[in-house]
This record gives sequence, structure tokens and C-alpha cells, in this order.
Amino acid sequence: MNVKQFHLKITLQPSEITPLTALKLAGLVNEAGFPPGVINIINGYGPTVGAAIAEHPLIPKVSFTGSTRVGRGILRASSDTNLKVVTLELGGKSPCIIFDDADIEQAVKWASFGIFFNSGQVCIAGSRIFVQDGIYDAVVKQFAAVANGLTSVTGDPFTPGTQHGPVVSQVQFDRVMSYIESGKSDGANVLVGGERHGNEGFFVQPTIFTDVNPDMKIVQEEIFGPVAALIRFTSEEEVIEAANNTTYGLACNVFSENISRAIRVAHALEAAIHKSKAYM
Repeated sequence: MNVKQFHLKITLQPSEITPLTALKLAGLVNEAGFPPGVINIINGYGPTVGAAIAEHPLIPKVSFTGSTRVGRGILRASSDTNLKVVTLELGGKSPCIIFDDADIEQAVKWASFGIFFNSGQVCIAGSRIFVQDGIYDAVVKQFAAVANGLTSVTGDPFTPGTQHGPVVSQVQFDRVMSYIESGKSDGANVLVGGERHGNEGFFVQPTIFTDVNPDMKIVQEEIFGPVAALIRFTSEEEVIEAANNTTYGLACNVFSENISRAIRVAHALEAAIHKSKAYM
């Protein structure tokens, strides 16, 4: 494909908090021999650089990943200017469903990875973990062991062997801790964690809540931190209704050895990304 012929150009603005990956990409783009001007990386703050991109009359398309508040602002900017095409990914509160016929070891391995990877700072993090009655106690026990085990491997992400690092900033640290305090105030049980790790940096202990209800902020709102809610369920119909009880719809995970049920439930969930795991 002749890039110049089709006039394909990308302007990328990374978060002002995490710009280094994009700058590394810029070096790789040059090394790969992309024509000058095809990929452009601009650093800066959202209210200035981001707003200029959203409002620019010669930019026909904007894709944004971030907060719902900013996403609404980008839609307004598009409607007020050139009606540019807008694609938005505004977070998630993804359900992870573990049926009682699932391989418990595999389910806990991947469900814990899904919430604690990158300290929970992942848009598709499975932060609402629904566990069927028959295996609930066993899953809770193994999940707690995984969370507790991360304490000894918490530290500098650049240090070999580190598996649990800090959240990205003081602002995000305060936000995550405020959600943890909200869960405690609302009466949820802190099974593991619930506190700061150490005295320096923005480290949050891997945290597991049990005894939650659907109206709690920790169940309804995206936390973007290493905080999970383990929720007991009885029937397939019950868990589908509970999993869909959210304003988000980004991703979902289903664990079952019954592949027909896994696919059926995944199709019933209101999510864009479906992951069904059937370990036979």
C-alpha cells in the first residue's frame, strides 16, 4: 500500500503522565522507515493539546481512551466543529464469572491476573468476580492466597522479579484509596489488603472485598486499581442479570468446563469483548 497515495496520517497524543512508551514508538517508527509525517506524536496536556486535536477542522477522525467526562467533551467538540468521526473507549467494570464446574486453579490464576496485572490499571480488568455457590469458599481461599503472595514481590517495576508495582500518580493513589474507604464505610468485608503498601510511593495492597451489594460504589464504578469484589451467585440467570447491572460494557470473562454454557452466557452479557475459557 502506498501510504502517501492514501494520505494516511496519525497524530498520537499520549497521556502526560505516561509519555515514554509513545516516545519509544516514535524511535521505532523512524527505524522502520516510515515516511516523515505519517505518524506524529505530540506531548502535552489534555485541555490544551487534546482539545486542539478534538476541535481541529482538518482532522476527520478521533479515537480516545480515557474518562467518560473527557469523552463527552470530545463528542461536544466534534458536534461544534466538523462533525468528525469519534471512537471512544471510556473504561469498564468487567464481570468475571466462575461456574462451579470450572477448573478452580486455572480460574483463580487468570481471574487474579485479570485484576492485579499492572496494579489493576487496565481498562478491561475483571474487577467484579462472580463465583458460583459450590466453589465459592475454595475460590475465595485461593484468591486470598494469590493476593497475599504479591506482598513479597511488590516494588520497583524495573526490578527483576517484581510482580506488583505502584499506581501511576498521587491523584490515582488517592482515588483508589478513596474507593477502598468507601467499600469499608458501606459495610463490605476486606478479605485481603485494603491499605497502602509501605510508606513511600503510590503502592496499594492487592485488595479483595467480599459481602458486597450491587449498589456499592466499589461494585458500580471503575476504580482502576488492584481492587476486586468477589460476589457469590447461585444460578446462570441470576449471574447474567447481575453482570449486566452496570453502565459499562467493555469486556467479560466466563470460566466453565461446559463450553455450550460458556458461549451461551458470554452471548447474554452486554460486553464488546468476550473471553470464554473451558478447561476440559
